[in-house]
Amino acid sequence: MSAAAAQTNEPPPVFTRARLASSFDEPGGKHYVRLKLLPRSKMPFTTQTFRLPDRSLLADIPEGTWVKFTSRHIDGENTVTSIHTVAECQRFQPCD
Repeated sequence: MSAAAAQTNEPPPVFTRARLASSFDEPGGKHYVRLKLLPRSKMPFTTQTFRLPDRSLLADIPEGTWVKFTSRHIDGENTVTSIHTVAECQRFQPCD
């Protein structure tokens, strides 16, 4: 299978909305971010910790900011692969 054909079979990235709660570094140079995920149907707010492969992903994103991110399970940890700021969702209004 050619590389172009393989790319068309990959599903599009799924973006998740969250609020940036905090970020921290662990000894050994690992970077982490805590994201407060928006609730879904019967799931309440939940805060999850994700690994950051590169600290520059959070450049100019202060704590408390609403973000959209993608993640993958890499080396046994949930890892943020992309993150960017978005407007806050308005209550009872559709949110992309």
